[in-house]
Amino acid sequence: MYQYNDFDEAFVRERVAQFSAQVQRRIDGSLTEDEFKPLRLMNGLYLQLHAYMLRVAVPYGTLNGRQMRQLAHIARTYDKGYGHFTTRQNIQFNWPKLKDVPQILSDLADVEMHAIQTSGNTIRNVTADHFAGAAKDEIADPRPYAELLRQWSTDHPEFQFLPRKFKIAVSGSTHDRAVVRAHDIGLEIVEKDGERGFRVLIGGGLGRTPIIGKVAREFLPEADLLPYCEAIVSVYNLLGRRDNKYKARIKITVHETGLEEISRMIEERFSQIRPAFTGVDQQLLGQIKDAFSAPDYVAKDDDAFQIAYDNDPLFRAWVDTNVTDHVRDDHAIVSISIKTPGQTPGDATAEQMVAMAELAESFGYDELRISHEQNVILPHVARADLPEVHAALRDVGLAAANIGLISDIIACPGMDYCALATARSIPVAQDIALRFEELKLAHDIGPLKIKISGCINACGHHHVGHIGILGLDRAGVENYQITLGGDGTEDAAIGTRTGPGFAYDEIVPAIERLLLAYLDLREGEDETFLQAYRRVGMEPFKAALYPEKEKVDAA
Repeated sequence: MYQYNDFDEAFVRERVAQFSAQVQRRIDGSLTEDEFKPLRLMNGLYLQLHAYMLRVAVPYGTLNGRQMRQLAHIARTYDKGYGHFTTRQNIQFNWPKLKDVPQILSDLADVEMHAIQTSGNTIRNVTADHFAGAAKDEIADPRPYAELLRQWSTDHPEFQFLPRKFKIAVSGSTHDRAVVRAHDIGLEIVEKDGERGFRVLIGGGLGRTPIIGKVAREFLPEADLLPYCEAIVSVYNLLGRRDNKYKARIKITVHETGLEEISRMIEERFSQIRPAFTGVDQQLLGQIKDAFSAPDYVAKDDDAFQIAYDNDPLFRAWVDTNVTDHVRDDHAIVSISIKTPGQTPGDATAEQMVAMAELAESFGYDELRISHEQNVILPHVARADLPEVHAALRDVGLAAANIGLISDIIACPGMDYCALATARSIPVAQDIALRFEELKLAHDIGPLKIKISGCINACGHHHVGHIGILGLDRAGVENYQITLGGDGTEDAAIGTRTGPGFAYDEIVPAIERLLLAYLDLREGEDETFLQAYRRVGMEPFKAALYPEKEKVDAA
């Protein structure tokens, strides 16, 4: 893992000192809330529906045990005993008192963490594949490039007041687990004629105008990464609209300008600034790569694993759903579900955080990841240790065997916390998970991604859910629209709306009708919901969702 140098340490400490003074001026009335707003947003502090919310950066989702323990300490000491892992691989604390925030930031700085650029119109936390460095299908670990981009973008003097927030994701595998096509800049590591580089996509995004990113460069040499990204953001900073925040993201800029023209402008800007990048960035990248070398793996006899797998059905079910093949045959990637049916998706208690830290330190080479799907990953676990890991997770309520199944739902905070939300999303996710737990159909249904947003801003990524649910306010009543066929992988697609929405008490029965129809429609157990939808199209699912309309049409 990357560790702070003297510059990083001094920079973060200085920001803590600056913000501490600003908080004190807000508390004593020297600053109004309006005057304080831009200052707090620069430090990840939002004012939500009920209280302040602090969003803490977890760069490319990578943590060590000490950092996870500190998050547990913050949850226990300054919040209500839990934290919420987000789709941007960050963690949010929903109930901090303003007077405590400077001390929280100081505590974070003690373990090389901060909340800088987790809000505001800047380049946000750079995300990456949560299986980075461990995946079998990986071309190269994307985290060194994400760290280089993090250092370049942090406090970049030209990009602190962009037209709108800006998001970058990096994937190093053939299978896209980082949703790169839904980012302002999506970077895919590729190789061409033996040379490593990037396929560069621009203008992806969700929100009220979902657009899949477009290829700006089919192959960008590794050495050109920073100048090319700087050229993209520089052109966007010039062209991006500031008159309407709903049309300010680069996806709109690309759409209005045209891919050909904006690509020409990016290339022109790139040719201007490229000579200034004389190789210092590549020297830095080399140092960063050293920080992400593979751990010193310990080979172990996996007899204990095989005995447990053959004799313990709970362990076997957990391995079959939550454990993924590792680049080494004697190790595995463990996905810890933070989606126990009935619980708030993405919420972990302080005790659970401590337990995960202990597992990372004892069995995972002191490494954890946060996934954009709001789960926690142990990327390197010897298969021989899996029975002990499973037993420890079971003791703290983290052994749900549901990764990739119907109850592994992404849901935004919705009206339970968010000031922008127009409908509840957490209770809908909980009710769907509990209903299908009752029906015992999760494994029959198989791989499925349900994503729920509580407003048009789409923080729950509903546009790329196989089943997307969007909660809206209709004349003071919550109404839920359903979309089908969305996909956030390398075959990315925006879901298609089925038709009229459903009331709060109708949405779970609607999802049930939809999935029972899928079980009837599929050609075999191996055909997933998404595959069946792509084969038969929308109509059979609409017939299941709107049976009354079918009766009228038939009459």
